[in-house]
Amino acid sequence: GTLNFLNGIPHFAISIGYEEKGEIVCGLIFDPIKNEIFFAAKGSGAFFNNSRIRVSKKNKLKNSILLTGGPKFNSLKKNEIFQEYIKVSKLVDAPIRKFGSGALVMSYVAAGRFDGYWEWELNYWDIAAGIVILKEAGGFIEFMEPKAINSIKKNVLATNSSVQEELKAALVKKNIE
Repeated sequence: GTLNFLNGIPHFAISIGYEEKGEIVCGLIFDPIKNEIFFAAKGSGAFFNNSRIRVSKKNKLKNSILLTGGPKFNSLKKNEIFQEYIKVSKLVDAPIRKFGSGALVMSYVAAGRFDGYWEWELNYWDIAAGIVILKEAGGFIEFMEPKAINSIKKNVLATNSSVQEELKAALVKKNIE
């Protein structure tokens, strides 16, 4: 949401994740505009403004509400990313959303507001806190670049778990290699 913040678009967040031994173990995402706070600690559940949250129960991609991001202005994969967007949009009833804040999007999937999210070439720090929040809410996250495990740029697929494999199968293979 940095670009949103810099341009006065009221959709951004403060995101803090704590990593221990290669795993994000707690995280907090605060939206100061809406006064919404999402937080979780490994093994303790995920919360929104002190109320427990869970991912949605939708189990069909067709009925899902999805979010994506990108491509970045300097992406070498722009064409593939646009083709992927077109392909996935034909598989769902609702239009795919793009909000411009990876941290908030991860929180929204965790809270059941949306059913899935994917984005390529995302900065790790943009979704680090969201990883533990999503997992503790019952969701699933997968980094889709097995050749670049330690990279700070991540190709992310995050869902309510039920639509994970269906959405993954729909993505352009060039983007996950």
